[in-house]
Amino acid sequence: MTKAEIVAAVAAAAGVSKADAEKVIGAFFDQVVTSAGAGDKVSWPGFGAFSVATRAARTGRNPQTGATVEVKASKAMKFSPSTALKATLNQGR
Repeated sequence: MTKAEIVAAVAAAAGVSKADAEKVIGAFFDQVVTSAGAGDKVSWPGFGAFSVATRAARTGRNPQTGATVEVKASKAMKFSPSTALKATLNQGR
């Protein structure tokens, strides 16, 4: 789904305008980024949790030349699905 499709679907499901739905969705993601950046875990029961994972510095290789490259430590957003979401996605298994 594209952003426009998600906004339209949420607006229809909630009975609000697309503009209002886009504001709320944008505010939600802004809050997730802000909270995760502060080191907090953001959980939504029945859906999952967003957190920040820290990746250690390491030595990598340039695939074109084979030369070694130092990859700096970094942080990345991590999503852990809830048990309920996993069960919904894996029905029939």
